[in-house]
Amino acid sequence: MQGLNLGKTRPKKTTREVHPLPAASPKELQARLGERKVLLEVSQRRNYSYDGIAFGATPALVVLPESTADVVEALRFARQMGLPIVPRGAASGLSGGAVPIGESLVLSFTRMTRLSVDPHSRTALAQPGVVTAQVSERARPFGLMYPPDPASFRTSTLGGNLAENAGGPMCFKRGVTGDYVLELEWVDDAAEVHRLERSAYDLIGLLVGSEGTLGLITEMRLRLEPLPRHTRTLLASFAEVGQAAEAVSEAIAAGAVPAKLEFMDNGCIRAVEESFRMGLPVEAAAVLLVDTDGDDPLVVEEELSWVAEACRAHGGVVQMAANAAESEALWRARRSVSPAIGRIRPKRLNEDIAVPRSSLPAVVREIEALGRQYGLPLVQFGHIGDGNLHPNVMFDPKTDNEARVWELLHEVARVALRHGGVLTGEHGIGLMKRDFMKEALDPVTLEALRAVKAALDPSNLLNPGKVLPTP
Repeated sequence: MQGLNLGKTRPKKTTREVHPLPAASPKELQARLGERKVLLEVSQRRNYSYDGIAFGATPALVVLPESTADVVEALRFARQMGLPIVPRGAASGLSGGAVPIGESLVLSFTRMTRLSVDPHSRTALAQPGVVTAQVSERARPFGLMYPPDPASFRTSTLGGNLAENAGGPMCFKRGVTGDYVLELEWVDDAAEVHRLERSAYDLIGLLVGSEGTLGLITEMRLRLEPLPRHTRTLLASFAEVGQAAEAVSEAIAAGAVPAKLEFMDNGCIRAVEESFRMGLPVEAAAVLLVDTDGDDPLVVEEELSWVAEACRAHGGVVQMAANAAESEALWRARRSVSPAIGRIRPKRLNEDIAVPRSSLPAVVREIEALGRQYGLPLVQFGHIGDGNLHPNVMFDPKTDNEARVWELLHEVARVALRHGGVLTGEHGIGLMKRDFMKEALDPVTLEALRAVKAALDPSNLLNPGKVLPTP
């Protein structure tokens, strides 16, 4: 395929024509919603110009709704003024999906935090501003849990998780965010409110993962699962990254379906140890961190033994957690990867590829080689059980050639595509990989996606400029 040359520049910001804002208009919206819900001061609005990876334009105004009615009112105003809507949760996203790229109205859902748990139906009813971890915390007294657990689960919100169809360590065995959505309330581009359940035409499946480009989710009913009674944890260290990936495939082929199956390379291990001193083996080229769980302790132990045997067969040194405290310490180390690698260089670009498990050994080796070839710090970690890897390119804009950083990021994406993978497993396309879509999808498929966007958002007001490249 003919590739785009993103090595010379980062993706360009796009702008759109909007009607000039009459001075009184934002004040009118403020009068309707209340002063605390509409932010007009520049110093306040600047705080809504970024997500976890990128900075963008300062929005024209920011609305913090507390109800679906507030969302409807904000959307009506945006339509009247021709202002694009940029939905925003906790701003922990890593693809630029919540970044304003022109004059816009940012809709921040952090005040929509109602949450209730129904233990009889094993469901939770939540608004999009609920922090992800709170669902399991509220469900735990009933012996229930909400499995989707992105590494940012203590800060990220459900709305953002649905927008990106987030995964997490537990998602190999139990499924990603979209697998737990039973019902949605959402607002379309005409400010009409709809309720959806799973049906023949799975519009829920279309909205989940659409990054706020097709509709604004205002409420969700989520499926909960029983807590497992028994859990065991192991850490396996390897002298070469490909060996860790080979062990994954062999363990799963043997019949193991671990509750969690995570991967960290040496760059991640060293960053965590230098930052937090958690006892990881700093000389290892890679480690696997694995949980098995279930209600039968014999089955849990047997499954763990299959994983241990596969790791040893590929040169791994296996360490079993003796108790729950040791297990929690190991998982705390895994959750510390993202903040730890942020100290390697002032900035980073985060990839989020997913590839077939059979290709994992080749993929992790090729990506490691690319880092050496480009002479830039490149670390790899992720949910390797379902083939989801997060290669991160670390750089200093004062000393490193940023065009070369983008070129390396593009080459990582091409590795995934060559091996039958996809551009994103859970972080979304957003701005970061929007232009890569021309290589990932054929022109007919891209036009079909544009037709879906046009059908559900004919005004092109909902997060325009994200996901789909310019024709």
